[in-house]
Amino acid sequence: MRICIFGAGAIGGYMGAKLAAAGADVSLVARGPHLAAMQARGLTLIEEGGTRTVPVRAASDPAALGPQDYVIVTLKAHSVPAVVPQLSRLLGAEGTLVSGVNGLPWWYFHRHGGPLEGRRLESVDPGGLQWDGLGPDRVLGCVVYPAAEVVEPGTVRHLEGNRFSLGEPSGEKSDRALRLSEALTAAGLKAPVRPRLRDEIWVKLWGNLSFNPISALTGATLDRLCTDPGTRAVARSMMLEAQAIAERLGVKFPIDVERRIDGGAAVGAHRTSMLQDLEAGRPMEIEALVGSVAELGRIVNLPTPTIDTVLALMRLRAKVADLT
Repeated sequence: MRICIFGAGAIGGYMGAKLAAAGADVSLVARGPHLAAMQARGLTLIEEGGTRTVPVRAASDPAALGPQDYVIVTLKAHSVPAVVPQLSRLLGAEGTLVSGVNGLPWWYFHRHGGPLEGRRLESVDPGGLQWDGLGPDRVLGCVVYPAAEVVEPGTVRHLEGNRFSLGEPSGEKSDRALRLSEALTAAGLKAPVRPRLRDEIWVKLWGNLSFNPISALTGATLDRLCTDPGTRAVARSMMLEAQAIAERLGVKFPIDVERRIDGGAAVGAHRTSMLQDLEAGRPMEIEALVGSVAELGRIVNLPTPTIDTVLALMRLRAKVADLT
């Protein structure tokens, strides 16, 4: 089984190091100093059990790696359309694309059932580049839970979590999902195959939709924005609007809004990924995390006034920061 991780930064590097240490046939697509360090010295993973450096096969040009059985995409959502041709070549004739990207996935309505079957989402797949260039039949969904960071080129520190939930768009427990689950489990990761992966997608998106833009607009860490009465109310309003949309689409939430916000507060003084990207001058995942939910609201005819307001503010914030 050949596995390629496309976008081997913090999360991709963590997964790649664990797979490589377990003896899997894994390769990594990366760039810049991080790639150069991995090629020269291997990939170092710092985690609770200690520090380990493993040799890895890493390249900037996916063509050097050959066709893969699984290509696990861990890029930011807005970076994926530009690499569709490279992903297609890596997948070959039979490969499976594992979508480990934040936000609402471009394949959401593939094998969803009901009147919206096959509906495309312009906010996360402009022009249908991924749908047409990759094909939704190739996709295996993945919800990424670990937190990690690149502390220096070639070195990744694992912070928390080791679960990568997998799921077919149809909900079936397919052979390809089970095989990948077994490989990740053998590497010391949790990889359950879920029949209702969309439920997990929404629970994670619930927090990303609200916490990320509020933090980018205010500069606040999770503990502060989740406990300040004003910003907590904004997050609650956004989440309730999103919940109404998701439930109309058949999603079931295992927890309520207050518990979800309390869970964010419990993380502590954490700077969200959107805040980190803004401070580092990198493009932010505005459309995948916020714009996609606003688009869905229009599709199912439900109002999203708070989401729309925050989305407008974030789009302008990105323009002012010259990050569009």
